[in-house]
Amino acid sequence: MKLGIIRCMQTEDFCPGTADFKSIQKRVGAFADIEEEIEIIGFVNCGGCPGKKAVLRAKELVKRGADTIAFASCIKKGTPIGFPCPTAEAMIQCVRKAVGEEVRIIEYTH
Repeated sequence: MKLGIIRCMQTEDFCPGTADFKSIQKRVGAFADIEEEIEIIGFVNCGGCPGKKAVLRAKELVKRGADTIAFASCIKKGTPIGFPCPTAEAMIQCVRKAVGEEVRIIEYTH
């Protein structure tokens, strides 16, 4: 798996993504059933509310080799800020449409 991760820009100032990386390394959360090797292609933010840059950034991750796009748990679950993105579903669907069916989408990390 060649993985690109998109996270919430609001959490960037205080969350270094440690839980995302640990969930990949320890194969827990969304990665519990992944048996293949995981290479991280990039770790970017959504571009800020309402996440409209996520499509461009997902396309760039795919251009650079990602075959899977994961949305960090801060977007879908609101972890660690306790407030999930109100446009998460729309953002995920727009990215899914933009990158095509051949790119796997993971809606959370941990």
